[in-house]
Amino acid sequence: MSKHKITVAYGDGIGPEIMEATLSILKAAEAPLEYEEIKIGKEVYLQGISSGIPDEAWESLKRNKVFLKAPITTPQGGGYKSLNVTIRKKLSLYANVRPVQAYVPYIASHFPTMNLVVVRENEEDLYAGIEHQQTSEVIQCLKLVSKQGSEKIIRYAFEYARQYGRKKVTAMTKDNIMKRTDGAFHKIFNDIALEYPEIVADHYIIDIGAAMLAARPDKFDVIVTLNLYGDIISDITAQVAGSVGLGGSFNIGNDFAMFEAIHGSAPDIAGKDIANPSGLLNGACMMLLHLGISDKAALIQNALLRTLEDGIHTGDIANDEFTVKRVGTQEFAQEIIKRLGQNPTKIPDVKYNEHIKPIRIQDPVIPRSDKKLIGVDVFIEWAEEGRNPEKLGKMIDDINVDGITLRVLSNKGVKVYPGIAEPIKYSDHWRCRFLHNDSSSTKDTTEIDPHDVARIMMAMIDRGFDVIKTENLYTFDGEIGFSLSQGE
Repeated sequence: MSKHKITVAYGDGIGPEIMEATLSILKAAEAPLEYEEIKIGKEVYLQGISSGIPDEAWESLKRNKVFLKAPITTPQGGGYKSLNVTIRKKLSLYANVRPVQAYVPYIASHFPTMNLVVVRENEEDLYAGIEHQQTSEVIQCLKLVSKQGSEKIIRYAFEYARQYGRKKVTAMTKDNIMKRTDGAFHKIFNDIALEYPEIVADHYIIDIGAAMLAARPDKFDVIVTLNLYGDIISDITAQVAGSVGLGGSFNIGNDFAMFEAIHGSAPDIAGKDIANPSGLLNGACMMLLHLGISDKAALIQNALLRTLEDGIHTGDIANDEFTVKRVGTQEFAQEIIKRLGQNPTKIPDVKYNEHIKPIRIQDPVIPRSDKKLIGVDVFIEWAEEGRNPEKLGKMIDDINVDGITLRVLSNKGVKVYPGIAEPIKYSDHWRCRFLHNDSSSTKDTTEIDPHDVARIMMAMIDRGFDVIKTENLYTFDGEIGFSLSQGE
């Protein structure tokens, strides 16, 4: 059998220890792999490379296309960017997949039948990392959700369910509040679900969904969600199943793939030989599946399960009732190696279809909309004593640029002018919404000239206001493409 060359990074903190343990098991199992090591993470950051990854490491990833990565440490402060996020975006790893299973009674959990998969969008949402401080009091973070990204991750979740015999896919969003971003994700989910009639599809608002995951995880099978929610609930599910230390994950694109543990670098226990390598080992087994080496993946995972069943545990999962021997990182790896070829006797053993292939989702083509400019939101910083919205409104409501006038003044998303000012504490961040005065509502709109947006902004500046940004207001195929203020 020809060998697959992969890129390996030992990482930071406990990374070198758990990578050493994982590679020793892969070699003992005679997995047909060759390894090319790269240096990334804290050491590279401190050399002045703000991304945490040098050019030669990128070249290795592009050559080999498969990456087994131990956890890394991002130094605090100094403008360092998350290396994980950088790699996911640069390699277009749009799907982050995290299977979670309970191993009761050997690993304590209240949910012995828990066996689910979190499929997380991996490139967009708040993880775009686009933030601005706009006033003395207010900082914004942009939540970016594309129809292409949403369709790809949702279709991936359904294809994953179909390939692995899963029966249900659940979407989780917060579209009762974020009706444009999360609302689009939910709508696309509903549309795609119709193409998979054999798979049950349902939806939860993320807050009650997360609560249900903590209380009744056995109700779920495959979960698909946006980036931030997926990050949070995948840790919840791993902990509820027994230990974050057991969780592996893979990051998949159409050309590249990265495999890792879901936990961090845990520098507080680095060098003590007590870390659990199971998360990275499970990630490595997912890598073997991706490479078409399903027999070795099953061989290793069954040996791991037999080790757990025999009561050989690292400290993070040890318990008084079932732990026979508490071991360190490297000894745990050796115990797994001793059991290669053995299957668990009480936990269901692992079997994989040898015909499993990587799931590839083509970039969807989104039809162009009939897009019309109908207004503009002008954001200003205004902190005059008293912060009276009626006073502010009267300072600008006589602005008229070709019939475009102030429609609504809002603060923290709440309409405050025209109308009775609410007894709330106002921030120094105000939104001034301008629409054509022929429009009786946002649903009955008049298209405006793009040059008028600049004229409105200049009119505000001429009156001494600090304009911090503008947002154009559009309709798409006749439907408004922006949210309304509370009370608008």
